[in-house]
Amino acid sequence: MKTVQYRLERNALTMPPSYSVRHIPRDTIGYEGIAARMARNNPGMTVVQAEASLRAARQAIMEELMEGNRVTLEDWCTFTLSFTARLENVDDPLPPLEDCLHVRVFASRPAVNEVCKNVQTERLPMSEKLPQINSAEDTVLKLDDVLYAGSALRLKGTDLFFDSELYGGECVIAGTRSGSRTQNKFVSVTDTEVVVLPKIPSQPDPWNNEYTISIATRYTEHGTLRTGIYRRRLRTPLEINGLSFETGPGILSGAGDAPFARIQNGTATASAMLRIQAALDIADGHIELSLLDMKEGGKAGEPVRVTANGTFAVSGWDGAAVSSLTVVVEDFAGLAAFIRNGYEGRLVDVLDVQVG
Repeated sequence: MKTVQYRLERNALTMPPSYSVRHIPRDTIGYEGIAARMARNNPGMTVVQAEASLRAARQAIMEELMEGNRVTLEDWCTFTLSFTARLENVDDPLPPLEDCLHVRVFASRPAVNEVCKNVQTERLPMSEKLPQINSAEDTVLKLDDVLYAGSALRLKGTDLFFDSELYGGECVIAGTRSGSRTQNKFVSVTDTEVVVLPKIPSQPDPWNNEYTISIATRYTEHGTLRTGIYRRRLRTPLEINGLSFETGPGILSGAGDAPFARIQNGTATASAMLRIQAALDIADGHIELSLLDMKEGGKAGEPVRVTANGTFAVSGWDGAAVSSLTVVVEDFAGLAAFIRNGYEGRLVDVLDVQVG
């Protein structure tokens, strides 16, 4: 028995992201195809007779509709007419019928139940075969989507294997503002995992710490070069030298020539690495800033609500080496849109704070 095939498609309008289910027809069947099946199911009927019957049934149904009737075929479907028109006055004429009169066809509940009871489904891959990078983790910091110089980046997925000397495959890290480097140092490369010692291209400003990573490969000698791009952005740690500035370092930003936010000053008892998170509330549009330790699900400071440009004191957790940072949000609207469109509601930067 053949299956009913479907494919998942990402719904870009939802946050967090969701997936719709799309039926993928195996073929489109017309009069001839239905007539051939009718003949197979009814040995006393020829294909020609079956097609003639189908066309005669169509003509009869159309005539009933044109006479203003509803056609209900028991345990199968209903053909009916409907209007979509808005009249300003009770005696206004109808708009042209081609604009307001519609033919509707509805399957009956018994027909739907019969189909559901007797089909088997099959999920198809989301796209044609190409490198699919599902996750990226820094092997030293143990954090997802962090690109750390001197560490290794572990990519996991499917169909990842490539060989630059065999068919011309490559792995590329590119800055979202500028800069691109083809990687040439790898710990391992397999179909399901690539561990790369990253060479990170430079970008014009320190807050431009956002990167993409892609893998391109050919699966056969003369095959098409297929490129898979990791759908999430990678971010490098930001070096924060001291906590007293004339113009503080940019944070929580992207490819722009000005940052969305800056650190104005802060308090620390020792040098430390920590994270700063900006979480967007999709419902009312505010952002919550908070300081986090270097472990997912670990310690966190009290979140600070941000609704507009301004200066905000963000505190660390009890015992944190960095006890507070003063953050100036210079472009709240831009930051909110950046988090919503590029980071699925949550943006995190790693801060490498160095104090004397």
